[in-house]
Amino acid sequence: MLNILKGFDGQVASTGTNPYAVDVIRAKRRDLVHGISHTEDLLDLLVTEGVMTAAKRSVVLTIRTRQEQNSRILDFLEARGERACRKFFHPCLLLSEPDLYQQIKTYVGAVNERIRDTKRQLIGYLLEREQDRMDDRFVTQKTLFATKGRNKSSPVEEYRSTVPLLKPEEHKPAQVKAENLTNMIATDGELVLLEEQSENTDVKTVNPSDESLLLEAAEYGHLSIIQHLIHKGARLDLQDNKGHTALHRAASNGNTEIARALIEAGAPIYTLDLQDKTPVHLAGENEHLNSVGVFVKEEAKQAESNTQDMFLHMAAREDNWRLAELLLQSGAAVDSRNKHEKTALFYAVSRNNVKTANVLLNAGAEVDCDVINEAIKLNEDSVLNLLLGESFHLSLSEEALGTALFSAVKQNHDGVLTALIDRGANVNMLDKQGYSPLLLAAELGHAEAFRVLAAKQAKLDATLSDSSSALHLAVHSGSVPIVQTLLEKGLDPNITGPKAQTPLHLAAQCNRPELVDLLLRAGGQVNAVSQDGLTPLHIASQRGHADTVTQLLKGKADPGVTDRLGRTPLHWAASSQGESCVVDLLLSAKANPNATDNEKKTALHLAAVEGRVGAVTSLLSHKAKGAAKDMDGSTPLHYAAAGRHGNVVSALLRLLDNKGIEERNAWRKTPLHAAAERGHDGVVVQLLEAGAKINSTDHSKDTPLHCAARGGHQEVVKRLINWGQGGLTGRRKKVNLQATNNVGKTALQVAESGDTPEHESIVTLLMKKMLLIK
Repeated sequence: MLNILKGFDGQVASTGTNPYAVDVIRAKRRDLVHGISHTEDLLDLLVTEGVMTAAKRSVVLTIRTRQEQNSRILDFLEARGERACRKFFHPCLLLSEPDLYQQIKTYVGAVNERIRDTKRQLIGYLLEREQDRMDDRFVTQKTLFATKGRNKSSPVEEYRSTVPLLKPEEHKPAQVKAENLTNMIATDGELVLLEEQSENTDVKTVNPSDESLLLEAAEYGHLSIIQHLIHKGARLDLQDNKGHTALHRAASNGNTEIARALIEAGAPIYTLDLQDKTPVHLAGENEHLNSVGVFVKEEAKQAESNTQDMFLHMAAREDNWRLAELLLQSGAAVDSRNKHEKTALFYAVSRNNVKTANVLLNAGAEVDCDVINEAIKLNEDSVLNLLLGESFHLSLSEEALGTALFSAVKQNHDGVLTALIDRGANVNMLDKQGYSPLLLAAELGHAEAFRVLAAKQAKLDATLSDSSSALHLAVHSGSVPIVQTLLEKGLDPNITGPKAQTPLHLAAQCNRPELVDLLLRAGGQVNAVSQDGLTPLHIASQRGHADTVTQLLKGKADPGVTDRLGRTPLHWAASSQGESCVVDLLLSAKANPNATDNEKKTALHLAAVEGRVGAVTSLLSHKAKGAAKDMDGSTPLHYAAAGRHGNVVSALLRLLDNKGIEERNAWRKTPLHAAAERGHDGVVVQLLEAGAKINSTDHSKDTPLHCAARGGHQEVVKRLINWGQGGLTGRRKKVNLQATNNVGKTALQVAESGDTPEHESIVTLLMKKMLLIK
């Protein structure tokens, strides 16, 4: 029958008919985690009460947040069993968190109303402890301890100093009873007499040494008494002051039948003592092979529902090679996997536990991909030599060897590579991406791994699916030793890869001047053309790689070659955001500054488009035509004005002595039109000050004012309508507000056609200027 337990937080939890302390911890875990605020005091009390070691306390205090600390304490208590959980509530929680204690007490008291057997519940334990030990003076001291002014230095001494000593006769009846039963267990008394003596006794009570009857029976090895106590309902998870359960004691003493009886009754097999040891650890330490066998069989039964690490995995983590041997002798599966799908060998290898790894391998453990990769990552010769030793060669599958081979390449581990290839790994195998080990080594620039692979007859001419060769990959990674080795072994320096690029193209792209020199000396074609018609010089100029450009020009690269867009390296250099000196390098190599591309743009056009003032200056100083027009009739000044590149506009006007300021493109627009329709107020000022005509019209008879009004550029409109006012009226021509375009509209009418707030502001501005409104 299940009881529905309702806590003070309104939540509902389900538990059995006997809510022990551990059940309450589970049901009220969230309230405890968030409700305990004096965690350090609680830990001190747990240590004083013998529930926790000082070392464990220190570990908990290293955890970052209080809630995480509280959660770890509750995990610890659940693992230690009922006795520890009861002490947690009384006296530890009572002293450190009195309000929370009262809430818990109220909670279990409510449960008590529905269950008659109060001694089997936490509430029975709490009431008994309070009745026996708490007087008025203690209650007062407990309240003081909970306040901010309590004595932090020794709360436990304060607590104990206030507990009244009970008279011997007050304990005598229960004590004599417990001692009688204990003596009977110790002397192997008659079971019938024991049954009579224990008829009215709670078998979970403890004697003055905090020993439960079940613990005593397990210690002395009395199977019949164990069976009787189990039948009477003895708790199987109670722990002594060392954290030992009855199963720990039975295992430690080699009492195999008792261990079996306890396990069959449901005793937990993974409970940890204060030294973090399970019962099987103790059985192993004392060489009790039969007892170990019992645990192995039980673990196999629980395999499907088990969420714990298996015993063999524990032994592997701890490098407990002797326990591993005993477990394997008792039938533990050497290749069993835990919830993470890892074998015991994986953990032994990952921790460099050579002795345990050797035991597992001798038992036939499989060296799978995970294991070998973990060993390579660890990079410890002792483990690697063990796994790759001749005696275990046959356990490595072809897949594991291949995976290990690529892993060794990634780690650049030449010794492992040699061992793997000598033991049958295919040096030319391909991974899912089509890489061979040699191609991967070249791409990563791992020269040591590459040297081994080349010596072991790996194919040097292997390529990826996109035609990238080892030479392309090595150039891209920048590995001079690998490139040298490939060239020395006769690989063609002009081998084509993706988009018909040669290694020299890649060297130019990646700015590898030392590799450019190496490839050229090996016969690389300096003017090789890729699929896009680009030479290495095009690519280096496009990226602004000055050192590589210098190296290519030394190798007789032709600066006049054009690509599919009709552009020379100078075109690309002029528009590049790289080093500006590349333009000068190409001009010094006699590059034509006035060469045009397929759209009749010169390098000066492209420099103006990108706002490259340095390139503009260099080109004009080498006699580039400042007024050159492209296929749309636009000059460099048109592009600079449209792009808001005021520094380029200034340089062009200065170096051209303001010539070309009224040049018109195919739409008869001047640079002033271009600046106005893009809203570049600063450029508009530059052009007007240089003498640009404010009322010039384009093919639609739009003036710059029309263009600015149509675009909603309020600042430019303001600049244009105020131009010529003040003391400069005689020298500056005013804007014509009444000028109409080819559809008879003034700038005001054009602005009225707009639908943005900016257009509305321009309308108001123009109407005021035209005196249509105040």
